[in-house]
Amino acid sequence: MPEVYDLFRAVETKKRDILKTRRIEDLGVSRLGPHLVMMRKGSVPRYITLTPYQQFCWRTLGGIVKLKAKPNPTLERALIQAHMKLRPEEYIAVVWMNTIIAGVVGAVLAISFGLILFNIFGLIFGLMLVALPPVIAYFLTLNAPSSKAKARAKDIDSHLYSALTFIAAMSSANVNVDVIFKELSRQEIYGEIREEAEWITRDTEILGKDILTAIRLGAERTPSQRFRDFLQGVITTSTSGGQLKPYFISKAEQAERENRLALRSTMETLGMLAESFVTVGVAFPLFLVIIMAIMAIVSKTATFILNMLYVIVFGMIPGVQVAFIVVLSAIGGKEVG
Repeated sequence: MPEVYDLFRAVETKKRDILKTRRIEDLGVSRLGPHLVMMRKGSVPRYITLTPYQQFCWRTLGGIVKLKAKPNPTLERALIQAHMKLRPEEYIAVVWMNTIIAGVVGAVLAISFGLILFNIFGLIFGLMLVALPPVIAYFLTLNAPSSKAKARAKDIDSHLYSALTFIAAMSSANVNVDVIFKELSRQEIYGEIREEAEWITRDTEILGKDILTAIRLGAERTPSQRFRDFLQGVITTSTSGGQLKPYFISKAEQAERENRLALRSTMETLGMLAESFVTVGVAFPLFLVIIMAIMAIVSKTATFILNMLYVIVFGMIPGVQVAFIVVLSAIGGKEVG
């Protein structure tokens, strides 16, 4: 069976490696100095590179961005919370390039419609094609990191209860805090919480920070308010001389109560929507179709009534169905942890 490999096993050391005496010349790393993290044989560092499109945007607009763009702490924070491994300047170059491309495409379409429609409607539509696409592209691209950060926060909250249960169980076995977060970073079932724990472990094992500093940095960059409160509680409990095991257990129990209340609220909402669907989506359209069919039989203006019947059957009923599907999908996406 192949060995399961993750990021942090690359820097793990074993007792026999520490006790074994080897000359620095044999390792071939004497020129690198004493501050060196030895990686396992066959492993390589994971470098972060830009995509070809991002590289094109940075090569084209990077100089202008450095001169014209102002510091944007909000964008920088959103990029960190979204785990988008880009500097703010690089992302602004992407935003500007998307805006330029959308403007060019809109101008081409406006000219095409202007050549086809030689009237006031064609002029107005052409101006809209020139103005709207770059504005939409700019704001959509600029707000993409914050939208992704909100999606990550939602995923973290949905897995928080199970992750806190895992942490409480590990703490009950007297496992150290840094080891708890390291093991949590290896559990893919916890979604984005795994990513947060992986960054905390990266700070301790690769960047050399102590566990409390790593947790504090994790609390500053996480997009989830609930997970931030939990991490800040870990720091407060540790610095005040408290025991972490009772804290972890109490937070797991609190998350369980909150999860139970949230599930109950969700079930009540689904029950109300089910009753509304029976009334609005089933009974009312059926009653309306029967009434319209009878009116078409007895009325002299049957054509208009038949057209209205087509609108109800092929327009209103599917529209109601789609609306309820969208609402149920939105409620179903609000999972709780």
